[in-house]
Amino acid sequence: MTLDATDASFEDDVLVRSDTVPVIVDLWAPWCEPCKTLGPIIERVVEATGGAVELVKVNVDENPRVAQSFQVQSIPAVFAIKDRRVVDQFIGALGEAAVGAFVNQLLPAASEAEKLIAAGDEASLRLALEIEPDQPEAVVALAEILVGRGEPGDALSLLARIPDTGEARRVAALARLAVAGTFVSPVGTSEGGGAELEMHLDSLLDRVKTDDEARQELVDLLETMDPSDPRRERYRRALASRLF
Repeated sequence: MTLDATDASFEDDVLVRSDTVPVIVDLWAPWCEPCKTLGPIIERVVEATGGAVELVKVNVDENPRVAQSFQVQSIPAVFAIKDRRVVDQFIGALGEAAVGAFVNQLLPAASEAEKLIAAGDEASLRLALEIEPDQPEAVVALAEILVGRGEPGDALSLLARIPDTGEARRVAALARLAVAGTFVSPVGTSEGGGAELEMHLDSLLDRVKTDDEARQELVDLLETMDPSDPRRERYRRALASRLF
């Protein structure tokens, strides 16, 4: 998130906001050539934090009180604010790696559960769920491992613990297809499954109006198909037309 703050809005846009999330303040001016180089770099790096850090830009020509409060003598000048205090700063244009290091130090440290999830193996995921029993990312990752190992029932029971998400639906679909023994492996890739898959989809499509199991299997197959596979949208439209 990027804001353009003014002398009047600075307290709310930066100080108050910094009680909740770290804020990067970029002091710049239109005539400043290094500012033109640094600005896009900071924006990219902050955007990559996914909202964990926010960016506020201040045109010092139009907002001299802000510049005076930071006692800046040259720009670009960049300040990191947390809990209404300056915790770090730099002057001048830095490269993307240096800006990344500056911004990323403001990110909260990964929790023990997050570290275990990042490891990704079954033992680590189970330990993560002991710490946070309903952690969605760990649940989905472990469920997919269980499906691959031939335990789709356990995977479905595990997924029932978390709210519905796109990834949860995909893995649940894989689990139900594994129970049915139908096309689990080939449909995950673009154009996977070939003519045999299309024949099966057509067969299911003919039965969806009166057969709940056929309808569920068709929905699951489409859920597991690569989003770039044109057949996915084509059969979704066909399914909707048959049902409605």
